[in-house]
Amino acid sequence: MTNLSDRNGEMMRRGRVEVICGSMFSGKTEELIRRMKRAQFARQRVEIFKPSIDVRYSEVEVVSHEGNAIPSTPVDCSASILLLGNDTDVIGIDEAQFFDSQIVSVCNELANRGVRVIVAGLDLDYKGMPFGPMPSLCAIADEVTKVHAICVRCGALAYVSHRKVDNDHQVMLGETKEYEPLCRECYMKALAEENK
Repeated sequence: MTNLSDRNGEMMRRGRVEVICGSMFSGKTEELIRRMKRAQFARQRVEIFKPSIDVRYSEVEVVSHEGNAIPSTPVDCSASILLLGNDTDVIGIDEAQFFDSQIVSVCNELANRGVRVIVAGLDLDYKGMPFGPMPSLCAIADEVTKVHAICVRCGALAYVSHRKVDNDHQVMLGETKEYEPLCRECYMKALAEENK
C-alpha cells in the first residue's frame, strides 16, 4: 500500500523524493516553503536543511526572494541531514546544488525509511551546465517540478541564471546585482556580446 491516512484524514504518501528545480528567481524556494508549511499545517513533523554557506538572507532560515521564510538547520555536509533528521515525517532541503554528491544517497535512504523528502535547487549553473548533484537527484526523484523565471530581456520563460559579473567560480552566491534569468535565445546573445 503506497498511501496512508494521517491522523487528520489527509492523504500522505510514504517515502518519496520530490525535486523542485529551475533557474534563479523561478520560485523554487517559495514552492519548497509552501510545501513545508502545508505539511506543518497537517501536523506532520518537519525539518528543513540548507547548506551553511548560504547566508544571503539569514544564517538560520530558508528565505525566498519574495521574503517568505521558514526556520532551518544549516549543515556543512549532506551526511548531517541523516543524523539530524530523525523522527521526521517531511524533510526539506534548499539549495541542494551546493551539497556534496552524497546528498543523493541521503535522500534515497530517507525515502526508503518512509520520509517525504522535498529538495529545491538550481539544475543548471551560470554556464548552462548541470549543477552539482541536481541531475542525479532528478534521476532518483519520484516527482520533478521544473519552475521557470521570466527572461528579463524578452519576457519568455527563462532557461538559465546568467551571471552579470566577472567571476568564473561555479559557486558564487548572489542576487539580482550578480544574476539575471534569461531564455536560451537571450542567453546566447548575452554570451556573444561578452565574447566580442
